[in-house]
Amino acid sequence: MQTYTAVVERCLDTGLYVGYVPGFPGAHSQGETLEELNGNLKEVIATLLEDREPAAGGA
Repeated sequence: MQTYTAVVERCLDTGLYVGYVPGFPGAHSQGETLEELNGNLKEVIATLLEDREPAAGGA
């Protein structure tokens, strides 16, 4: 299992937590709670990692 560190802030305008993973383009999300944000970031990272996997049999 890979571990990533996220930077998290709370938006004063919306009250939402927003987070991103430095050095990982596209790895950002938001949530009403820290738990929701954490889950959302995990989903985003999983999707990004799947998209980066090479196609089977490709050369």
